[in-house]
Amino acid sequence: MGHAAPSFREQAAREHSGGSGTLASEQRSWNGNGTMSTPWRTRPIEPRDDTQMASVIREVMPEFGADGPGFALHDPEVDGLSAAYAVPGRAYWVVVDEADRVMGGGGIAPLDGDVPGVCELRKMYFRPQVRGRGVGEQLLRQCLAFARQAGYQTCYLETLSGMNQAQKLYQRLGFQPLPGPMGATGHFGCDRWYALDLRG
Repeated sequence: MGHAAPSFREQAAREHSGGSGTLASEQRSWNGNGTMSTPWRTRPIEPRDDTQMASVIREVMPEFGADGPGFALHDPEVDGLSAAYAVPGRAYWVVVDEADRVMGGGGIAPLDGDVPGVCELRKMYFRPQVRGRGVGEQLLRQCLAFARQAGYQTCYLETLSGMNQAQKLYQRLGFQPLPGPMGATGHFGCDRWYALDLRG
């Protein structure tokens, strides 16, 4: 009896840029006949990715009703993510396909509001084609590895009650629900908040 093919394979390697390590990886999903389909790579965002990643954010957030005031969709950094995250203590990665088209992304930055030692998981969104394939978990682990390396003690995130799969992922990786928001993100449209102790 043949063994079932895994849902994806992951190869990870550490890259170094300016003394700050990031993780690069490749994932391949498996077709039902045992052959591999399109691979996705995770790499640091570049200026050429800004327009595509902004489009991903603006396409995905309305799916969950997050297109009104008080959501990250309207943050000034959306149109210039590469510059916004090109400073110490920040990092942003994009997930790209074989043609280098941006399929999603996510990053880490200090939590707004002068909260020492706390970072925020920011703007982690994916096109439908890559959801449910382990890409989100792999990128989240990558973000958390960076956060620990950067010296943060806590990772905070904001989300919506309708983003059930994302919340399951957060909880599986150890995030704990909070009774209310932290910091001063201005995202009053969010109604679910989580935090992870990075020191464990």
